[in-house]
Amino acid sequence: MNAPKPISAQNRKQRARFFKRLLYRNYRAYAWFHHRYRGLPTPAGWVVLLATLIAAALGADPNSSLGYETFSLLGCLVLAAAICTPFGRPKISLRRALPRFGSVDQPLLYTIRVQNLGRSSQNSLSLIEELPDPRPSLDQFLNVPEPGEQRRNWIDRAYGYYRWRWLLNRNRRAAIGEIPLPDLPAGAPSTITARLTPLRRGVLRLPATTVACPDPFGIFRSLRKIPNPESVLILPRRHRMSGFQLPGLLKYQLGGVSMASSVGESEEFMSLREYRPGDPLRRIHWKSFAKLGKPIIKECQEEFFVRHALILDTFGAEPAGELFEEAVSIAASVACAIRDQESLLDLMFIGPQAYCFTSGRGVAHLEQMLEVLASVQMCTDTDFSALEHLVFSHAAELSGCVCVFLAWDEARQHLVKGLLARGVPLRVLVVSGPAGTPRLGVMEAQPENFIHLPLGQVASKLAAL
Repeated sequence: MNAPKPISAQNRKQRARFFKRLLYRNYRAYAWFHHRYRGLPTPAGWVVLLATLIAAALGADPNSSLGYETFSLLGCLVLAAAICTPFGRPKISLRRALPRFGSVDQPLLYTIRVQNLGRSSQNSLSLIEELPDPRPSLDQFLNVPEPGEQRRNWIDRAYGYYRWRWLLNRNRRAAIGEIPLPDLPAGAPSTITARLTPLRRGVLRLPATTVACPDPFGIFRSLRKIPNPESVLILPRRHRMSGFQLPGLLKYQLGGVSMASSVGESEEFMSLREYRPGDPLRRIHWKSFAKLGKPIIKECQEEFFVRHALILDTFGAEPAGELFEEAVSIAASVACAIRDQESLLDLMFIGPQAYCFTSGRGVAHLEQMLEVLASVQMCTDTDFSALEHLVFSHAAELSGCVCVFLAWDEARQHLVKGLLARGVPLRVLVVSGPAGTPRLGVMEAQPENFIHLPLGQVASKLAAL
């Protein structure tokens, strides 16, 4: 007999990938079924269904007349409830009023205006907000491992159920329970207050609202989905940094404070004097000229003020990793910490292109910078040198710089070394996993300006600054 041919490594990988795809389809179908029908039976309905199954098991014995009679009664009750359920869908109109902004982990209150369009009053209704689909993509399921997955046994790693559940929880954008409605008389509007908790930054879209109405027996509920698309921008989580001070001194800024609203140089007014031969005509103070009958010149002083850079590292291995989310939260916290300081702040990061967003001194508001941070994503198709080029092109105007890094490798240290060589005062914040402390490297001469922020200790360390 011929011995069976050994399976090659490539075939083994193809079989494993096919098995993972099959698991993914099953998990995805089960998640859809659970989401679609999770609210169909009421809590009392689950008890009746369980009792019906137990009675069916006992009624299988022909000598047990009590079990048979109980099953017949409960079965008819469940059947009657199932028949009545589709006829109980109420005619309801909804209008949701969301605020403009929300924040991660901060309860968000909003109102819903409900009106009963039917001819009879409605009671015992509840609302279920439809959230964005949290099911991960196939690429995520195949390539994004659960933290600590290598410590699980080989069966859990092979079937990937815990990975699926972790990805499902990570992709959930908000948490909200059922919203009970008061009794609704026919034609009468009612306004209720709802509460949800955002879990992730970015645009939170609420596409629809489901109205749940119980049947006359209270076993099942009819579920009617009403399209009601609305969205709210969720800002990053912010940490308390009450004592945080940025380094740097005054520097001359070409264009002055008004550089964002006009083109050309801007200077601060100092005094008036008589005209001297050679003075430019644009410096004539025309009101004084009209009043005195001779040309009067405005004397101005070039404007100096503080300008800082906030450098956000968007280069990492995972597109939506926990380290990156913490880095964005730290950048938002730094922006909020200098809200009352009389300085400009340049937020610099690399996305699809190089971005430099300026706020402070009337150029832009803090809320606009937080909006930018709410939508920033990691960069996967550009080299870290693009960020280095962006920062160095603005280095001559900077009074100081705060760097928020996802690692402390050679590329990041080269950027810091270049800024130090240009005389820019720095504060370096490095986010890392809970284990290990990076060496100071090029910041060895300034250990007080190097801040290591391990996951789980970010809030406490920033509060102690």
